[in-house]
Amino acid sequence: MEEQDENIKFSINDELIESVEQLVDSKDDNGILDLLTEYHYADIAEILEDLSTDQASYIIRLLDSDITSEILMEMDEDDREKILATLSTKEIAEEIEELDTDDAADMIAELSEQRQEEVIAYIEDEEHKAEIRELLTYDEDTAGGLMAKELVRVNENWTITECVREMRAQAENVTRVHSIYVVDGDEKLIGRLSLKDLLMASPRAHISTVYIPKVDFVDVNEDAEEVARIMQKYDLEAIPVVDENKVLVGRITIDDIVDVIKEEAEKDYQMAAGISRDVEADDSIKKLTIARLPWLLIGMFGGLGAASIIESFNDSMGGFIVLLSFVPLIQATAGNVGVQSSAIVVQALANNSLDGNILKRLFKEFLLGLVNGVAIAIIGLLITHFAFGTPYNISITIAIALVAVIVMAALIGTFVPIFLDKRGIDPAVATGPFITTSNDVFGILTYFLIAKFILGF
Repeated sequence: MEEQDENIKFSINDELIESVEQLVDSKDDNGILDLLTEYHYADIAEILEDLSTDQASYIIRLLDSDITSEILMEMDEDDREKILATLSTKEIAEEIEELDTDDAADMIAELSEQRQEEVIAYIEDEEHKAEIRELLTYDEDTAGGLMAKELVRVNENWTITECVREMRAQAENVTRVHSIYVVDGDEKLIGRLSLKDLLMASPRAHISTVYIPKVDFVDVNEDAEEVARIMQKYDLEAIPVVDENKVLVGRITIDDIVDVIKEEAEKDYQMAAGISRDVEADDSIKKLTIARLPWLLIGMFGGLGAASIIESFNDSMGGFIVLLSFVPLIQATAGNVGVQSSAIVVQALANNSLDGNILKRLFKEFLLGLVNGVAIAIIGLLITHFAFGTPYNISITIAIALVAVIVMAALIGTFVPIFLDKRGIDPAVATGPFITTSNDVFGILTYFLIAKFILGF
């Protein structure tokens, strides 16, 4: 328990990093081992990320492969790639041999194609080698790309005694036994085995008499996000993976799904902020610019569009030039409402909880926008007329424009992500700059058209 508390409280400080750096620079191997022994491999990974690549590589070579393989998998992908570039083909193969097949395939996939073949050639375990090759054939965003080959499977024709003996042999290669899967003579998944039922059954009974035929599973080509949704919905710690013939080929565990959810959340957050590529704060200026600039340009052209609309009404406004003072109010309101609506829809699409047809959804959003618009318009009318002293007819114009703009922004914010989703485009694109910019332009146009109609300029 004390060790767990220490791990939970672990935090990097300058003193610790300096101590590690001094030990590495002086090549004090015993000192390094004594210092790092008390830390969890995830903590060591965090320490190595604050060292230079050469210093981190020195520690990786010093520690045993069964520890360093786990450390490498905990490290940030960019830092791991830098370290792998300093290791020999044989050294990488030694790390790979200590990993489960899913992690091994992930690490090898980060290497160039030529080096992948060289590393795989060094792996001595032929079965491990073959399984890694198989996993590399799957798209990384599918169940096949997520799954590990290590699992416990039993045949329906085995007796309980045979089953226990085989399970012991298989469990040696499985880090955690989440479930026991039952297959038929053709290796097709037909159910799962309860540990309680196994313990309670007669040693001579056959598995076919005690297994549970109901079992959740996913196809090897299932999208990773859908796998995450299924496991989340049914609170699964692991889920078996089958091929097109329903042959059991692997399993996916919750730790892999947590990574999928995290990566998708980060991607959606960046897209909502107007960043079109997966980037990190430490990436190069060039990479960050490429990721950000397109959406900034869209925002710029949207702003120019709004400016041109205002310019086109300048000459005819005459004594109603005060309308320009409330342009920021219209833009801010339209942008905020659009982002709110799109964010709710995108979240519902991600959770697969968006029910009803699109017309019902739009009608509901119309009513919601109307209620919110009227409430804001009344408040806006009172403030602009009594606090700002704006003429009554202009305050009425602003109030009506607010209602129209809010309803319009709510409908656009709802329709666009649904439309994109039906076209196979990530609806997260709809949030942030895209919705804000489009609603700014349409909001300004609506504002001045209403003003021109009511005020007659």
